[in-house]
Amino acid sequence: MTTINVKAFIEEAGFNRFQAGMLFWACFIITFDMYDLVVYGSVLPVLMKQWSLGPVEAGAIGSYGPVGMMVGAILFGILADRFGRKKVLTASIILFSAATALSGFAPGPVQFSVLRAMAGLGIGGILPSVIAMLTDYAPRKRANTMVAVVMCFFSVGGILAAFVAMLLLPAFGWQSVYWVAVLPLLFLPFMMKYFLDSPAMLLQKGKLEELRATLAKINDKAALPATAGFTGLQEKEPGSPVGALFKNRRALGTLMIWVAFFMCLLMVNGLTTWLPKLMVDAGYALNSGLTFTIALNVGGIVGTLVLGRLADAWGVKRVLVPMFVIAAVSLTLLGFGNNMAVLLLLVAVSGACTMGAQNISYSFVSQYYPSFMRSTAIGLASGVGRMGAIVGPTFGGILLTLKLPVEMNFLFFAVPGVIAALAFLFVPLTAKSGGQLEGRKDQDPSQVEPAGGDKVTVAP
Repeated sequence: MTTINVKAFIEEAGFNRFQAGMLFWACFIITFDMYDLVVYGSVLPVLMKQWSLGPVEAGAIGSYGPVGMMVGAILFGILADRFGRKKVLTASIILFSAATALSGFAPGPVQFSVLRAMAGLGIGGILPSVIAMLTDYAPRKRANTMVAVVMCFFSVGGILAAFVAMLLLPAFGWQSVYWVAVLPLLFLPFMMKYFLDSPAMLLQKGKLEELRATLAKINDKAALPATAGFTGLQEKEPGSPVGALFKNRRALGTLMIWVAFFMCLLMVNGLTTWLPKLMVDAGYALNSGLTFTIALNVGGIVGTLVLGRLADAWGVKRVLVPMFVIAAVSLTLLGFGNNMAVLLLLVAVSGACTMGAQNISYSFVSQYYPSFMRSTAIGLASGVGRMGAIVGPTFGGILLTLKLPVEMNFLFFAVPGVIAALAFLFVPLTAKSGGQLEGRKDQDPSQVEPAGGDKVTVAP
């Protein structure tokens, strides 16, 4: 009987038109994912005036989305591994797109807040399923690059939100800016053709014909006999995927990943919130402060793409640890610089090594855990990271109230980067996880999962 190693089959298939379509729609979803988050800032002045909102109330409304994202990432990440990524990803898109579009019809702040929280839940559920799906079906040495490309579209979504607000807000009012978010819902039938459940879940549920059809999409030139059996996938472990995060020598790695995500998003969100103010306090004009913000984000985009390619060549961990160290050094030096060109360079490097490294961290998590628990792992890491994102702006505010010297403010922002580097350094890689995560060419491609769980062969 012919036996097909599913993991090796996918990795050796190359990058084809179907995977390109999957990548395209993933980028499309992530664009509107970020659009939803950023657009609130564009309409905030209008809403404050129309609904007589104070700064505290307006700030609270703005926090409902990120809090919803935190809950959604954890909840939908777990559900995706239980019921399938295709169903959960579809439900997440419907929830966030509909809730965001309906926000444009909200008659007051209470209804608007409820819809923002619901949209946040849907947004939080998208990333764990998308990253896990791309990792499941990525060719060899392409997983990190594919994730990097998708993560760059967070910045595209922020830019889109700004342009849409500039075009529609004056002519059609703040409501129209939210109505644009109905587009993912309209394109959902086209997207669903490219949503796939994991091979491990299809194998586990005995859906061999669907697995065979899925593999044919990944490589339509390969022979897939009807009598072929399938191997090369890790068997689902007993118990819940959440509990599995701490079994089979994964506990230390899970905790260290959570620490790293918390610290990195604290640093990223705190820095993006307070960088203009810090540079103004350092003696630069406000316009210069905004220029630094642009340099930070451009650095983040370039860094994500470059680090994605480096991670595919050298291994994710070998890239992440030094990048967080370089980020800490760059941020520290910002407090002592006075040459504009040098400062812009340092800010761009900081963006590349904080935003870029954080984006690639999702790829690290996706590859570190077996497929049957991959969405759960990404969702929980993302949820913990969102806690850091919520703390970050407050952390920066506390620093400014202490009225410390400017160089000390940057030094304190560098500390989370050092902690994140140390945390990733202590994430243990087993012989099975080492192949993909560390880019070892001598490793059997079917042995890329962390320890725990046996190989399973299933015949039709």
